[in-house]
Amino acid sequence: MPQSRPLIHPRSRTRTRSRSRGLDRALACAAAFGGLVALTGCGGSPSASTADSAYKVGVLFPGSLSDDGFMESAYRGYQRAAKEHDGTIAFSKVEQVTTADYEQALVRFATGSDLVISLGGQTDAAVRKVAARFPDVKFAEIGGPADAEPLDNLALYDPQQAEAAYLSGAASALLSKKGTVAFVGGAELPAIVNAAKNFADGARTADPGVKVLAPQYVGDFNDAAKAKQSALADFGAGADVLGQILNLGHKGLAQAAAQSDGSLIGGPIAHPCSSDAAYAGYVETDIGAEIEYAADHLAADTWKAESVHFGLTFDEPHNNIVLCGKPPAATTKKLDELKAKIAAGEIRTR
Repeated sequence: MPQSRPLIHPRSRTRTRSRSRGLDRALACAAAFGGLVALTGCGGSPSASTADSAYKVGVLFPGSLSDDGFMESAYRGYQRAAKEHDGTIAFSKVEQVTTADYEQALVRFATGSDLVISLGGQTDAAVRKVAARFPDVKFAEIGGPADAEPLDNLALYDPQQAEAAYLSGAASALLSKKGTVAFVGGAELPAIVNAAKNFADGARTADPGVKVLAPQYVGDFNDAAKAKQSALADFGAGADVLGQILNLGHKGLAQAAAQSDGSLIGGPIAHPCSSDAAYAGYVETDIGAEIEYAADHLAADTWKAESVHFGLTFDEPHNNIVLCGKPPAATTKKLDELKAKIAAGEIRTR
């Protein structure tokens, strides 16, 4: 059963300040988002109130908090941060926001928050625009373009999914019996395109003779039916192991794998290997650790607009790969070697 690496973060509550806004937290939340048709959730720390907490943090989740992917991984960190900073930081959130509503949601948060966090590269244009309008509010974007530059009040946190994709590609090549592998992404965003490139690089490093099919982009991280069609096309073209960056869409890949006698590498959330035989393993990327990082620094008054690269090169690594079954010792050894080279900077994925 895959085991996630424990996270250890320094916690500091050396500074508290009282800044009551005099509004009941639930009413404030409803007022803030009442005009957004697509917003389905708003809430945060179960006991910290807006009036009593020194800081306010709003988090935009464009997707579902139960997507078994990027958003859910981030939400787990949101919950840990809300528990850790109960009484110091009041958290609020929205989920399943349409592209047209990103900017409005961010503006609503910015009018009553000390820190606004947006999830996913799809929010990049909106968060940059809103951050420029609210120079006194702190912003953080998680998962935007890896080569982007922070603004005076906008921090960029890179989970380095490309590292996980590199390891996924290497594992796929080492596990492939047909010598052909492929990658399926949810959308053709810069971070996902970079991940696809690194999947191919990892596969060819592990096995120079492997064939890597051209990446496919479904257009929706959660559309299992379309993802299944992409996977069936890849399996039909000779691939027998797939890498992916999808949310609920990965269920479509698993269905296609079962029909085609193939397999896939799951993630970013790992599950027991016995739960679905279609999964040859899982890459783990803890997106939520970045919400914790932002909250910790806000509470300690050490937050700054910086570009932070998490993953294997971070102080506490947040990327890993776990294979199911009993892979050959040579396969495990090769993956460990590649992980060590990424951590040491010998292999660069951005």
